[in-house]
Amino acid sequence: MIEARHLRILRTVAATGSFSAAARELGCTQPAVSQQMKALENSVGTPLLVRATGREMRLTEAGEVLVRHAVGILAGLTAAEEEVAAIAGLRAGRVRLVSFPSGNSTLVPTALAALRAAHPGTRVSLVEAEPPRSEAMLREGDADVALAFRYGGGAAAEWEDLVVRPLMGDRLVGLVPDGHRLAGAGTVAIADLADEPWIAGCPRCRRQLVAVCEEAGFTPRIDFATDDYPAVAGLVGAGLGVAVLPELALDSVRPKGVRTVTVEPAVHREIVALTLPDLVRVPAVAAMLERLAGAAAR
Repeated sequence: MIEARHLRILRTVAATGSFSAAARELGCTQPAVSQQMKALENSVGTPLLVRATGREMRLTEAGEVLVRHAVGILAGLTAAEEEVAAIAGLRAGRVRLVSFPSGNSTLVPTALAALRAAHPGTRVSLVEAEPPRSEAMLREGDADVALAFRYGGGAAAEWEDLVVRPLMGDRLVGLVPDGHRLAGAGTVAIADLADEPWIAGCPRCRRQLVAVCEEAGFTPRIDFATDDYPAVAGLVGAGLGVAVLPELALDSVRPKGVRTVTVEPAVHREIVALTLPDLVRVPAVAAMLERLAGAAAR
């Protein structure tokens, strides 16, 4: 018989690569991890892990299959546990939220404050990750809700396995130094910045920047790249280049020596809250989705 605790340990061993690393992650001993994995292998009747080099463990074909199915199984168990707890009247819950930086500094605080006021017994953990890593964490069972974004609608199949709660659209705006020749312009064609050095943001944002610039007939010369939006604004303010940032990011940045301009053609990103179909019925998860939508509506 396969037990949920065995699946959790197997997934951790697969993620960390060794029994000792998994033991540290789980807060138990290495012999305990080894014993549980032997019990799981006895249950399924075939080896799931083999030693690769040194202490490193590698999944067998059967192990890979079981880890792949473990994600859905564990998500389903989490949903069942939370729903049963709500039915039993515990008035408690847990939500693991992952969000990108500008979401963390703008939408998330308002949403968490509203959730705590309405449901003080609900526990929320928060980690920071940009998409697609945040989406992967959701699919891998390491988060319950992911605040994410994509540009231009993204690929049709990108989120087809997830529950998508649209929150808001977010336009990109241009940043130029105070003394820049276009600092006083209200609207700037992105082609007018073709010869400028650029400061770029996160990997997904950089890809979008390059795509937009190439559509305008040039390839941007990216001198600096950073996921830190205040750093982007600081580099622009120091006269080291120009940039585009989402308007949402500007809400959390106090740029000095920087002018904002409207960039044409307009580029928007779609901000959404994502969860798994098995989790959307969990009361705490549903409440988190509602509070994120409320924060975006403001």
